[in-house]
Amino acid sequence: MKVPERYRIGTGPLASTRSDGNNGAFLVPASSSVTLNVIASDDGGWEHCSVTVAATPRCPTWEEMTWVRDLFWSRHVTVVQFHPPASEYVNAHPFCLHLWRQPGVEVVRPPARLVGGGTVQQQ
Repeated sequence: MKVPERYRIGTGPLASTRSDGNNGAFLVPASSSVTLNVIASDDGGWEHCSVTVAATPRCPTWEEMTWVRDLFWSRHVTVVQFHPPASEYVNAHPFCLHLWRQPGVEVVRPPARLVGGGTVQQQ
């Protein structure tokens, strides 16, 4: 995991510094009109980002979540969103999505042809 220091919030109640490592709050521009609120952490054996769209009551798009993934992780690792059993749902913010990675553990994935029905995109 890596953090984009240029977007780290350095003042106010969510302030952190480089000395906090991968933990902190970040205001990440996703486009000329959209800013994402990202809370990052690497506690408990997991790397994690919570992502919301600033000042907009909607969930982040696939493209916005991909932008966050690329800022906080290498494009060559698998990062996941979980859908746990309904009995374990936690919904503290109705428009927040999460990205997770457990370092050192390779996530088993289905073959790419089953996911999109086509060929793998090279990036």
